[in-house]
Amino acid sequence: MSLLVAEGVTKTFAGITALDNIEIDVRPQEIVGLIGPNGAGKTTFFNCLLGILKPDGGRVTFEGRDLARVAPYKRARLGIGRTFQRIELFSGMTPRDHFLVAERVRNGRGALWKDVLFLGGPSADENARVGAMLELLDLVPVADRPIESLSLGVGRLVEIGRALMTEPKLVLLDEPSSGLDRHETEQLAGQLRTVQNERGFAVLLVEHDVEFVRSLVERVFVLDFGTLIASGTTDEVFADTAVRKAYLGDIV
Repeated sequence: MSLLVAEGVTKTFAGITALDNIEIDVRPQEIVGLIGPNGAGKTTFFNCLLGILKPDGGRVTFEGRDLARVAPYKRARLGIGRTFQRIELFSGMTPRDHFLVAERVRNGRGALWKDVLFLGGPSADENARVGAMLELLDLVPVADRPIESLSLGVGRLVEIGRALMTEPKLVLLDEPSSGLDRHETEQLAGQLRTVQNERGFAVLLVEHDVEFVRSLVERVFVLDFGTLIASGTTDEVFADTAVRKAYLGDIV
């Protein structure tokens, strides 16, 4: 049984079709790629999955449940986590602070204003869970440094760890390699594989970096001008003539 299923998802803006009858699925503990050129509709599709946008047609289900009437924050509570293309972290807070706030969102303890003002002392259980995530992502050496003093690559890991603190069954990663150099991208890919194997969550990855996608995913869906033009295994999709013409050119 698939974890996430999108069936016939369609979205228009002022008469322009941004998504045309898109169908994808993600199975438990699977890493799936969603690629396409700029303007292909990837971000619009992500927002439909998350409930930020309401599709004009089709439906999205998660573990068999129709999400049409489920608010974005409730989708998160069902087990859908996400990161952002533009990094969304809080100046003045450390990686440990980010994970602690995410843990309190998960367990419902404490008040958010106390977390922001650092007035709510963490419990032993919270410290243990935060410490485990820091270790898993190799962030212990920088755990208590302000986020603005750290590299973009470390910031990407903090975003991923923050999403994982909520114990998601599926994580939507929005261009996690954006802004990273080749070395940082390779490191991120390796750490993602390790963490995904350790925790067993599924991933839907939107990404432009072809080598990053190839190093991680098992299946790929390709959008072009709001239309799904190819899907299948990584090798099948990257060998597809339509995909090469629309997106890959001569790079494969």
